Formats: sequence, C-alpha cells, structure tokens
Amino acid sequence: MKIPFSYSIRNLWTRRLTTILTTSGMALVVFVFAAVLMLAEGLQKTLVETGSYDNVVVIRKAAESEVQSGVERLQASIIETQPEIAVGADGKYLVAKEMVVLIVLPKRGTDKPSNIVIRGISESSISLRPQVNLIKGRLPKPGSSEIIAGLSIAKRFKGGGMEETLRFGMRDWTVVGIFDAGNTSFNSEIWGDVDQFMQAFRRPVYSSVIFKLRNSSEFEKVKSHIENDPRLTLEAMRETRYYIKQSEMMAKFLRILGISLTIIFSLGAIIGAMITMYSAVANRIFEIGTMRALGFQRSSILVAFLLESLLLGIIGGIIGLFLASFLQLYTVSTMNWQTFSELAFNFTMTFEIFYKAMTFALIMGFIGGLLPAVRASRMNIVDALRAS
Repeated sequence: MKIPFSYSIRNLWTRRLTTILTTSGMALVVFVFAAVLMLAEGLQKTLVETGSYDNVVVIRKAAESEVQSGVERLQASIIETQPEIAVGADGKYLVAKEMVVLIVLPKRGTDKPSNIVIRGISESSISLRPQVNLIKGRLPKPGSSEIIAGLSIAKRFKGGGMEETLRFGMRDWTVVGIFDAGNTSFNSEIWGDVDQFMQAFRRPVYSSVIFKLRNSSEFEKVKSHIENDPRLTLEAMRETRYYIKQSEMMAKFLRILGISLTIIFSLGAIIGAMITMYSAVANRIFEIGTMRALGFQRSSILVAFLLESLLLGIIGGIIGLFLASFLQLYTVSTMNWQTFSELAFNFTMTFEIFYKAMTFALIMGFIGGLLPAVRASRMNIVDALRAS
C-alpha cells in the first residue's frame, strides 16, 4: 500500500510554524546561492556582450589587457594593411587604433574615488561597436579637448554628466555627449580623440588595434599573419574571446566565494530541516505504528517522510529564487581585476541558475530528511502502538 501525496502536504500544513521556520532558513541559503551566481553571470554577460565575434583585438604578447599593452605606430600601420580587414560604407577600412589608460574619479554623493577607463578612439571606433548609441549631445570633434561618457559614468561620477568638465592629463575636458552601450563594459568608460589623449598622457604608443574581419572565417589566417610577422610582437584574438578572458578571474572568484558561503549556511539549514523532521517523527509515533499495522510497508513510510522534507526544500527554493529575482532591478559595481578599473553591471538570472538553485534546495531537503525518514520506517509496530 502507498501513502497518498496529500498526507505529506497535510502534515506540513498542520505544523505551520515549524514549516515556515524551516523553509525560511532554506530560502535564505538559496537566496545567497542564487545571488552570487547571478552576480558572476551578470559580470560575465556584461564583458562577453562587450565584444563582437567579427572584431579582432591586437595587443602586445603576454599583455593581459589593453591597459598593460603597447602597440607601436609602425606596428599599427602594418596591421592596417592586412587584406582581411573589412571595408565600411564610406570605403574606408574598419580599423581603429586606440589607447586605454586609467584615471581616478570621485563618485557623486560620496567622493569615494574609483579607477575609470579612458579610451582614446579613432574614426572607425564607433562603427566597430554597433551596440554603442549616442543618446545625448554629439561626438567629440577630432583634435579637440572634448569627450563622451558612458551612461554609468554620467550617472555615478562627478564631472561625467552632459556639459560638465573633467580634469586629467593636465588638461580640462568637456563632456559633449552621453552614450549608452547597453549591457556592456563600455558604459563604464570615457571616450575621446586618441591623438589628444596620447599627447595629454605623453604616451608614444597605442594600447591596441581593433578591426573587423571582411569574412569571419578568415580569423585564423589573419591571426597567423600577425603573430608570425617578425616585425610584430603582438597577438590577435577575437574580441569576444578577449572579453571572456577579462571576466574569467573575477567570475571564478565570485563562484568559489558563493559556494563556500552557501555550504556554510546550508549546514544550518540542513540541521534545521533534520530537527523539524525528527520532531515530526517523535510526535507521530503512534500514527506511524497504526499505519504499519494497517499494512503500509516500511518503504512507504520512508518515502512519505522523505517527501515532506523534499517539499520543505522545494518551498524554500521557490521563495529564495523569488526574492533573488528582484536583484535584477539593481546595478552593482566592482573592480575588474584584469584592468583594475570599476565596472558596473546587473545581476542576471538564467535558467541554469534556477536549475542549480532548485537542485541545491532539494539536496538540502533530502539530506535533512533522510535520517528521520529512516528512523520512522524502522520503528517496531508494537513499540510504536505502546507509545500512545
């Protein structure tokens, strides 16, 4: 004979207080677990979406990022001659020589300083980034001390707003435009004329050269040309791969931290579920004996009590994920460990995170309920009936 599913639900409803307390503990653990995974996913999504699969980034060999890289003018001119580079609608090659440096800006309201990426751009830089849209003002004039700021910079940093002035590189720079780059790291950058930035920062070399392939399948060919050219000490990679590498270290750290915290918190939740189920068994000894006397098998008792514990895990998991989903409304910032600059991004919920969080909740419920369920199933019928 099998015990109906409604039996487990009725028992949870009868013990409402302990059910609420136990599921609350599990929900908290699932919330923390999901929040950290969403944080890591949001970071990776922001950086990965920054790149374009058809774009190629060329930087100095062994450099981990554009900030650490240096491309000499002669080397940049050689790269510009690669036949695999696409041609734009205006008949010009879609290649941009760029410079990346870090400056320190104070945040609005707190004056807390953070490192910000300053990117010197060329004529084709905007064309190479279709995700970048100018939402206010205009583009900076070549040869001028004008800049445009990412939306995150404009909102969060002093001097980054429309028609405001920033001072760096021994010069004053006027913000003449605000751009929105969507869910990408460009939103946390300030752009201006590359030649003006090189003069201001006394940089004789570029940081990188970016170009678009005329045919995506020619990447290996152009990569071989660049990396095997004895005049160049550079490496080429797809822009998507470059930004994936930028996110790997930080995302890995967040996941390790999240799993460590979750394991610690989950021990308390498992113990809470175990205490709840042991209490349920202790209060229903006579009931268990009666069911055994009526012909219910030990396995049915085991499954019924284990199902109750799994239901606690499911309820806790759903509540925890429901609360974690609201984190998507918030924007957070952290330091990109590859460039040591601030990066703003959103929490991101995915089906994979939902699946992992619910699986973790079920594991907590299973572990917490296994021993009490085994104890209930092994009770002697006579001893259980005498307990009344």
